[in-house]
Amino acid sequence: MQTKIKEFRDPQLATDGSVVGFYEREFFVFSNFSSFQVFWRGRLWPTSEHAYQAARFSGVNSELEEKCFQARSAHEAYRIMQANRDKERPDWANEKLPAMYDICKAKLEQNPYVREKLVQTLNELIVEDSPKDPFWGWGTDRQGRNELGKIWVKLRKELKDGKL
Repeated sequence: MQTKIKEFRDPQLATDGSVVGFYEREFFVFSNFSSFQVFWRGRLWPTSEHAYQAARFSGVNSELEEKCFQARSAHEAYRIMQANRDKERPDWANEKLPAMYDICKAKLEQNPYVREKLVQTLNELIVEDSPKDPFWGWGTDRQGRNELGKIWVKLRKELKDGKL
């Protein structure tokens, strides 16, 4: 018998059981800042955030790519990117969604606990409930694009369909 999703839900996020949030809460495993290593593009990255930020510089600035890899934390990798946005790949706007999907897929395939948490979401909406990011999350007004949440929903469907 499958456990109801509400048993795993953070009561501060929603009271109606309609949203599975993962920004710094119980489903934090879906965050790129969570401490799960990811083997991606031939390297074992400390976190998916390290891999994602390094991908911005892939093929155009190997020094910054390596700095992101060597960063002591996901936050440091993010800060490196922020200080060097002007040096990212010129095609990054078109490549960031496929890169994030690939990284999240690798994280899911390589980490049984991430898979377990994804299964616990059943068929609920998954949201990066970041109050800061309206592209990857829902932003300050909860009207953001939630692209990271959409990736996790897609991966959940692929998992259920036996494609992963």
